Amino acid sequence: MRSSSGEARYAPVVSASAEVDAEGRVARAAEIAARLRENIETVVHGKTEEIRLVLSALACGGHVLFEDVPGTAKTVLARAIAQSVEGAIPSRIQCTPDLQPNDVTGLSIYNQKVREFEFQPGPIFANVVLVDEINRAMPKTQAALLEAMAEQQVTTDGLTRRLPSPFLLLATENPIEYEGTFPLPEAQLDRFFLKTSLGYPSLDDELLIIDDQREHHPLATLEPVVTVEEVEQLSAAVRDVYLDPLLGRWIVELVRATRESPAVAVGASVRGSLALERAARGWALLHDRAYVTPVDVEHLFLPVLGHRVVFTPKTLADARRTGWDVALAEFRASTLAAIPPPSSVFESDHQEPAAG
Repeated sequence: MRSSSGEARYAPVVSASAEVDAEGRVARAAEIAARLRENIETVVHGKTEEIRLVLSALACGGHVLFEDVPGTAKTVLARAIAQSVEGAIPSRIQCTPDLQPNDVTGLSIYNQKVREFEFQPGPIFANVVLVDEINRAMPKTQAALLEAMAEQQVTTDGLTRRLPSPFLLLATENPIEYEGTFPLPEAQLDRFFLKTSLGYPSLDDELLIIDDQREHHPLATLEPVVTVEEVEQLSAAVRDVYLDPLLGRWIVELVRATRESPAVAVGASVRGSLALERAARGWALLHDRAYVTPVDVEHLFLPVLGHRVVFTPKTLADARRTGWDVALAEFRASTLAAIPPPSSVFESDHQEPAAG
């Protein structure tokens, strides 16, 4: 339906009791998310929307790739998330060309006292894992992360071991240094739920950062504000966010349009459709809404799909001339123009939506 301002408003059409239950769960989850975000913002200043993106990935069980220059608070963000969740364990993996898969997953070491091999978990066994400069690791080490990202488990010595929950992997790659790097293959990029960057802070925020760290780093006094159980409630509530069937169809049409775009050699996979649909629900939840709007989908188009497509050589050549941000913006604009959002959704007392 449309509001008095003429803006299309997408709202659920559900039975009264089901709507109250779902909205109650979403409201509680939104409060948990707001508490978590506000705590993180005490140490990562001026990055509200970027933090919401990362927390959306956390709520949806996805992982984030940062393409950013050094010194933009990526490590601080990872540690702040972990410290904000009571009992959560942070970990950092610094990737280098000689990093081996066992350095990530762990290995079995012979214990002479008991005369048995004992498994020593690697740094991947943590709740929030920062993989720094992932493109400096060899392909076989990068591949060791795939099972952890996709299945939340690792297999070593023929045994499969579950990773702790919640599990969030934040990987970084440096866009200005390519010597000694191993570019991530398209199949691995597709495993990342979304890709974003933090970027440099504003002048006022940078002054605030300097002031905050005059005596000690604010991470030293950051206290947990949510429990692991509350993070699980946040994840469960994503399913309660209403996505109208017309919007669901539009999401699939957008992803399919990337496969036919003249600027693209290989479009986004079905995994892109799944990620965009779930990310839209998580993004709405992080904005304290129990339903998804077309604006949510439009905002998430590039963070979710931009890294999942392979552009043509001509597009890449044009991007070197105009800048990558401009090329991505043109790709987004052309796709959204080709597949516009549905104009409105009408409520009906006789029709219930598909299960959300």
